[in-house]
Amino acid sequence: MSAEASRSDTGPGSGDSGDQGARRWFLIQTKPNAARIAERHLNRQGFATFLPCQPQTRRQGARFVTQMRPLFTGYMFVAFDPAQGHWRRLHSTQGVARLVCFGTTPAPVPEGLVPDLRERCDTEGCLQPVAALVPGDTVAIVTGPFAAFIARVEEQAADARVVLLLDLMGRTSRLELAAEDLRRV
Repeated sequence: MSAEASRSDTGPGSGDSGDQGARRWFLIQTKPNAARIAERHLNRQGFATFLPCQPQTRRQGARFVTQMRPLFTGYMFVAFDPAQGHWRRLHSTQGVARLVCFGTTPAPVPEGLVPDLRERCDTEGCLQPVAALVPGDTVAIVTGPFAAFIARVEEQAADARVVLLLDLMGRTSRLELAAEDLRRV
């Protein structure tokens, strides 16, 4: 499979006619074990697709085999302009079970979800692990009551939590946060 197959951005759904603001990402449910088939047929129709994958090790007989599997089993992302009628042909695309909708209206995924996922994936669409933080790293806190504060990593704690040293009002305080709430500065 080519590097572009999991990250296709061409065609009527891609907004390359200059109207990038109209294109939104939506979720489709695929038929069992048909994600790659659906992706191939959607790309042929000109829809932008994104199928994030992760390595999965399974035992086959007496050996272990690692294969790339979809991150969200049974689902993939597709981008299109809902104001145009092109999206209705998704329902009859081979490998697609249905477009996720609220009633009869396609339900867009939250704005930053797909770009954030794409940022964490390589060119093949494979999810990369978050770079480990090491003691002494400077980080910015991105969520919660301490959002936008800068802190220094003291140690990596259990359960993917990080112990930070935060300078508040001239005093250094220890703080423990989840690694996903931090951004390296």
